[in-house]
Amino acid sequence: MELSSPAFRDGDPIPRKYGYTADNVNPPLELSDPPAETESLALVVDDPDALEPAGKVWRHWLVWNVDPTRKRIPEDWSTDTAAAVEGENDYGETDYGGPNPPDGEHTYRFRLFALDAELDVPAGSMLDDLERAMEGHVLEEAVYEGTYAP
Repeated sequence: MELSSPAFRDGDPIPRKYGYTADNVNPPLELSDPPAETESLALVVDDPDALEPAGKVWRHWLVWNVDPTRKRIPEDWSTDTAAAVEGENDYGETDYGGPNPPDGEHTYRFRLFALDAELDVPAGSMLDDLERAMEGHVLEEAVYEGTYAP
């Protein structure tokens, strides 16, 4: 399974417009080759470099029950029309919350999970709830990273 973006290469800077204090829209993502037995996909975008300044890995976007046949998540994606579910990020919002590092350049992870089931997790749930529901259902994970500086 692969995850990529036409907006930036893996490990390269994420364009400014995707930042929290800029346009704050998600970058487009391309998804390919999930395992044949995949029933749904989940996406977690986080900032492990926030551990030092924030005291935790900062969660920017949680989306689950994405159709496994989906090949692309468009820029500024609305899950309202996509039959997917969003959880609460660490900004206290149930939507994409872009990069906003407080102390220098951070690396942001886009983690895509292929799951063998759809998840019975209500909209607005936190990552802990999502991770508990995913336990034992992850078939494969793909990671794509980008950097962002204030």
